[in-house]
Amino acid sequence: MTLKRQLFIASLLMLLIPWAGLQFVLELDSALRQQASTQLQNQATRLAALIHLPSSNGVEATETQPVVYAPTVQRTLNPDGFGSDWPDYDEELGRQPWQESHQLADGSRLSWRVAVHGEDLYLLIRIKQRNRYFYDPSQPDRAFDELRLFLEQPRGMIERRIRSLGRGQVTSRIPGHESELDYRFRGYWEFTGDNGHQLELRMPRPEQGGNFGFQLVGPAAESDSATRVLFKQPSARILSRQAALEQRLSQLIAPGQNAWILEPQGWVIGRQAQPATQSAPDFESLTPFQILERISLNGLRALVRAYQPDPQPIDHHSRQFNDATMPDEGLVRHNDGDLYLLTTQSLPGGHTLVLEESLDQMLTLSGSTLGSVIARSMILLVGLMLVLLGYASWLSWRITRLQRAVSGSIDEDGRLLHTLPPAKAKDELGDLSRQFTHLTERLHGYTHYLESFSRRLSHELKTPIAVVRSSLENLAHSSSDEDRENYLARARSATDRLSQILHGMSEAARLEQSLDHAEKERFDLADVCAQTAQAYQALAPDFEITYKGPSQDVPCHGSPELLVQLLDKLVDNARDFTPEKGRIDIQLESGPRHLLLSVFNEGSELPEELARDIFSPFVSVRSSSQEGHLGQGLLIARLIAEHHGGRIQAANEAGGVRFTVSLPES
Repeated sequence: MTLKRQLFIASLLMLLIPWAGLQFVLELDSALRQQASTQLQNQATRLAALIHLPSSNGVEATETQPVVYAPTVQRTLNPDGFGSDWPDYDEELGRQPWQESHQLADGSRLSWRVAVHGEDLYLLIRIKQRNRYFYDPSQPDRAFDELRLFLEQPRGMIERRIRSLGRGQVTSRIPGHESELDYRFRGYWEFTGDNGHQLELRMPRPEQGGNFGFQLVGPAAESDSATRVLFKQPSARILSRQAALEQRLSQLIAPGQNAWILEPQGWVIGRQAQPATQSAPDFESLTPFQILERISLNGLRALVRAYQPDPQPIDHHSRQFNDATMPDEGLVRHNDGDLYLLTTQSLPGGHTLVLEESLDQMLTLSGSTLGSVIARSMILLVGLMLVLLGYASWLSWRITRLQRAVSGSIDEDGRLLHTLPPAKAKDELGDLSRQFTHLTERLHGYTHYLESFSRRLSHELKTPIAVVRSSLENLAHSSSDEDRENYLARARSATDRLSQILHGMSEAARLEQSLDHAEKERFDLADVCAQTAQAYQALAPDFEITYKGPSQDVPCHGSPELLVQLLDKLVDNARDFTPEKGRIDIQLESGPRHLLLSVFNEGSELPEELARDIFSPFVSVRSSSQEGHLGQGLLIARLIAEHHGGRIQAANEAGGVRFTVSLPES
């Protein structure tokens, strides 16, 4: 059995401990909820005796009586005809949550809504797709649109009429006294973009038990001279939340509780909520273990809720509740997902008291010491199990990955296909992986070097050997001294070429050996470059050799002799491709983490396909007329750059080629 499987079985046995703890927590939660439900019912009974509903002035409400519910706004509305300051208005879409909308006989549509604030009642009416019939004082007999308002109060009926005079402020008139205006009923008539108009009014709020209704009268068509009732909103009782009742509720309920007072028809006339006293601690002040503990508590609470009875969802912002949406008691869930225990209690006059308490406020799992202890135990047990499983899986995965990488880097014939990816781990497996990576890189580089070196060496040796062979063959058949001398000269030239090849190979080999013994020191690279450029200019007056960069204070750690040799190779290469009187620039720049040493020469561009191979042995782009070059100079420059931890590259620029050496900054 593998190590991973053994640790997995051991971890599963440890799950028995949190399972037993969870069963105990579930039993404890059920008992606490039952106790809290009983206490909540007793509190609701006590509250019912302490709540006194406002008097209705002798007018008793019935369940069949029509009702108009007016939401309470927290500030005074501005009756400007737009209605943008009404509650729940969608500013982005320009939508108004109308209470009712009706189709009129002429095909137009009338929508309306009401609201209350203090002693004021607000009415907003919108008529769409209807011709505007205004009142013309010069033609008083001509039919026009008119809004008639009715307030039925215990002291009598109040009727007011508002004529359609066009866009602007409007004031109500008293029927039978057309010249008298009642400035308590006033507002603004505004046109809308859908061939309609909108009226926003402010009027006195009816007394307790009073009714409110309105009618829209006017012509049904353009040719109609008679005035008829186009829409009639029957007189209905105005209901809204009562500030005095809500103030009383706020004094009676405890923190973490919500209370509603419902009319017989389920309308909310009082709503109050007390926030919980326990506020969440500042996240910045929590330690990592406390954060983990709170996460575990939330997870444990979620498990407990999964075994609790299914709560009944309710819209706690609703304005009316019925038997289907408001249970008598039990567990309920609000729109925001919070859970509450709910109970109801009957009040005089058919009213209902609804009282609920948050589960988080009770002495249950979320606030008990036992819950914290169980949560901490679960953190340790589950954490230990996950650590063991994760560690075993991690070791197994790393070993398997290293095994696959090593197996995939070599084909069936033993040929190295690619190197291993570098490892960042600092343990024994990381060291082993890095050793394999280093080994495959060296093998891959050595294999590539041997393959390319043998191919290029064969190519370089082929020509001089062929020349020697042909010269010796011709020499054997030659009869004149002049011909024999020519053939001997060709043979000597070919052997000189072979000698140069061997010398270049020896130079590169000697340099590689000397790099292992070269001592590094700290020196000023800018001073070295400036002096070297002056020496190059003195030795090569046919070219314009300049230095661009700081004259001093560019520290570098390395071998100044080797870097001078690197510059020698790059400048020698540049002179071979620079026309007479051409420009050769030696430039030094300081980057954020490295130094850039470059040599630019005017002349022909470098073929793109040779941008990388040009630093390999026996690679050259010189013409056949340029003798004695084996392509070893740039190879030596590359070896010196790599010895200093840098790299070298070549790229074409406008008018020439630039060789850039990137060195690490000291």
